[in-house]
Amino acid sequence: MPIKEWPLLAALFFALLPGLWSQPADADFEQMKVDVIFLSSDNLEGRQPGTRGGDEAADYIAWRFEQMGLQAAGKGHSWFQPFDFTYRANPHDENSEQRSSGKNVLAYVDNGAATTVVIGAHYDHLGYGVTGSRHMGDPAIHNGADDNASGVAVMLYLAKKLKEDGPKNNNYLFMAFSAEEFGLIGSKFFVEHPTLRLEDINYVINLDMVGRLKDDGTLIVNGAGTSPVWKDALQRIRVGNIHVKTFDSGVGPSDHTSFYLKDIPVLHFFTGQHEQYHKPEDDSFLLNFDGMYDVADFILRLISDLDGQGKLAFTKTKDEQAEGRRAASYKVTLGVMPDYAYSGKGLKLDGVRDGGPAAKAGIQAGDVVVRMGDLEVKDIYGYMEGLSKFKAGDSTTVIVLRDGKELKFKVTF
Repeated sequence: MPIKEWPLLAALFFALLPGLWSQPADADFEQMKVDVIFLSSDNLEGRQPGTRGGDEAADYIAWRFEQMGLQAAGKGHSWFQPFDFTYRANPHDENSEQRSSGKNVLAYVDNGAATTVVIGAHYDHLGYGVTGSRHMGDPAIHNGADDNASGVAVMLYLAKKLKEDGPKNNNYLFMAFSAEEFGLIGSKFFVEHPTLRLEDINYVINLDMVGRLKDDGTLIVNGAGTSPVWKDALQRIRVGNIHVKTFDSGVGPSDHTSFYLKDIPVLHFFTGQHEQYHKPEDDSFLLNFDGMYDVADFILRLISDLDGQGKLAFTKTKDEQAEGRRAASYKVTLGVMPDYAYSGKGLKLDGVRDGGPAAKAGIQAGDVVVRMGDLEVKDIYGYMEGLSKFKAGDSTTVIVLRDGKELKFKVTF
């Protein structure tokens, strides 16, 4: 659909959603909700790159950038940075390779500064579950409201605020990445074909799954070791009941990794895993929009706090190589989703995959894994180390805490 038709479509969305919020909110808050609801609607069929739904999502984001008065930042003053890629529909089948295409959406705020802050979020998702789905049934639309319509909506909110009245000691490049779900392909393409000098990038803020802030206000921030300024700055910011839980590594399963590997300071904001992750049930009515608003405000204050500090120093994190070795060293899975916001001893489970080894053994969401075989599990790294000791067909005893009681389960991988 041509970009010029989006204003009419957006107006229609506003007309159809009068009951979406129960109390008056400012127009930017309402727009954040509309952005999520549109991007995660069935009409876009899961925003898979190279499909009609993926292209319409890109057009919508470009229209929103244009509506806010940003500059197109793709090659030749285009909003788009197109690329081609291949992927395996079945990651275990070498003969399932397919070709596809994607396009990053880029917009710029030029403050005449020497450095540029990059704020990004991937807009693609899994379509009908073409790859990476945790859905066990027939093909179904994966709407990806939290993953990652939420991140795109917060990015668009930040774009408006920073364009209107943001601090001026940096320029701002806003990027909606494509094909993140297929291996960070859009962000990798950008850093290999940048539209500005990489050495002029001050730092990168990546928003991926920021729509499910829990009642305790835990905001997970990855990459906090990639610059010496991050941790102190993060602790200075006070918004609502948000408190940050930081992880040092600049390497992770999202687009900030592509920039970290080019020696650029990064932060990845994330509100945690949930049972609907990579399933058709990841829908907009489950999101915490007030929490998204607080996350956006937190990031605005962080950007303002850092505005006078010049170009941030970059530091390599110490754990990425160890994490890579751990990730590559195990060939089995327990079939669980960790609760990354949990700060106690052991590995708390946010979800358990139907039909997986944990589910078959009787392990449940909310359980805290404290031992696998002979190995004590103190945290996620202990869990990964434990997995590395097993191969398909092996069995072991897994000990969990449930409601304060210690339970033992025999698990077969």
